Amino acid sequence: MITEYGHDVFFTVVVVCCVVIAGSFILIPNPLVKFVVVAIALAIFLFTLNFFRDPERQTPAESELVISPADGTVVVVKEVNEDAYCKDTTVQISIFMSPLNVHVNRIPISGTIGYYKYVEGKYFAAYEDKASLDNEQTHIGIENGKFKVFFKQIAGFVARRIVCTLKVGDDVVAGRRFGMIKFGSRVDVFVPKNSDIRVAIGQKTIAGESVLAVVR
Repeated sequence: MITEYGHDVFFTVVVVCCVVIAGSFILIPNPLVKFVVVAIALAIFLFTLNFFRDPERQTPAESELVISPADGTVVVVKEVNEDAYCKDTTVQISIFMSPLNVHVNRIPISGTIGYYKYVEGKYFAAYEDKASLDNEQTHIGIENGKFKVFFKQIAGFVARRIVCTLKVGDDVVAGRRFGMIKFGSRVDVFVPKNSDIRVAIGQKTIAGESVLAVVR
């Protein structure tokens, strides 16, 4: 399945690739050149198909679990003071999403959106720590009556568009889709400091399925 958040880009690429391939058979007599053009068009199509795929996921139902909002690799696990929403010491878990990962983002806990902010910024490589502070990003806070979770969608060096359908007051369910970051990015998740962290640096995560933390 192709994510609804990428229909505009995906179908544009499909049309362009079809036109290029058809045109190569009509306009290019040289077989080698024709092969190269068709191969490039097919490679672009396959990359786009892979990037905008949106597989179904099975999300654990326990309310104390913080579920990964992104597919990728854990690059940061550390205690930090989170002053925007939690206003307390938290554990930051950062997930780097390469262009080969699924890029649809999912809700980490069930609850109510209590905070939302879009921040304009730069485009440092998403795996660098300064990306968390300086890059274009959205800030989202969720509370469920027991604890709060704060997380960021962060654009990377290649990513140039963040899609987020959330707003303050929305009731959300863990594992549900809410947006994506196009072409390489990062997600930072801030959980309560007393959480039992279930991931480590270098570990792979699956959005909507992998447990990042258990909040005691």
